[in-house]
Amino acid sequence: MPNLRHKSVFTTGEAADICRLSQQTIIRCFDSGQLSGFRVPGSKFRRIPRDKLKKFMQENDIPLDALESDKIKVLVVDDDPDIVELFVDALSSDGRFEVRTAGTGFDAGVEANRFRPDIMVLDYMLPDINGNVVCRTIRQSDDLQHIRILIISGVVNKSEVDSLLQAGADDFIKKPFNIDTVTDRIVGLVQGKTR
Repeated sequence: MPNLRHKSVFTTGEAADICRLSQQTIIRCFDSGQLSGFRVPGSKFRRIPRDKLKKFMQENDIPLDALESDKIKVLVVDDDPDIVELFVDALSSDGRFEVRTAGTGFDAGVEANRFRPDIMVLDYMLPDINGNVVCRTIRQSDDLQHIRILIISGVVNKSEVDSLLQAGADDFIKKPFNIDTVTDRIVGLVQGKTR
């Protein structure tokens, strides 16, 4: 999504990603006149100019940071303070990322709704619920479906990894991991270059 922040005209899908809404909501707002734009001549496709999207976001109290910031928003969910500190230090010093953290599945849900991250780096084994539940919860929310989910865990059982991917995870990296490899995977997943 970061490359969308420099575009001057957006599709309804891109506008949905930026606003953290479902594409159907954007289409309804466009068709009802709440969101201005134009149709591509000779087609049913809708297009929304940047200034019209910004006005719509301001009128509906949607944070403009997704439209105006180049940083990839990462939510790190892990109950191990050393892992959390490693991610915060590495990603914050990188300059390409804005980082928030959560230590439980419940906090992950609260922070996902508040922060609207581009990607969640999720530990499989959390103190309250496991990663499958978090993945399913994110995938069932119209407003959060855009979030990419990268599971990081010591779990090596292939069936567990498969069940995580089926629950909605986008990728899996085994602990211990190389932070540079994880950083590259985060960027790739957000920009749609992997999986």
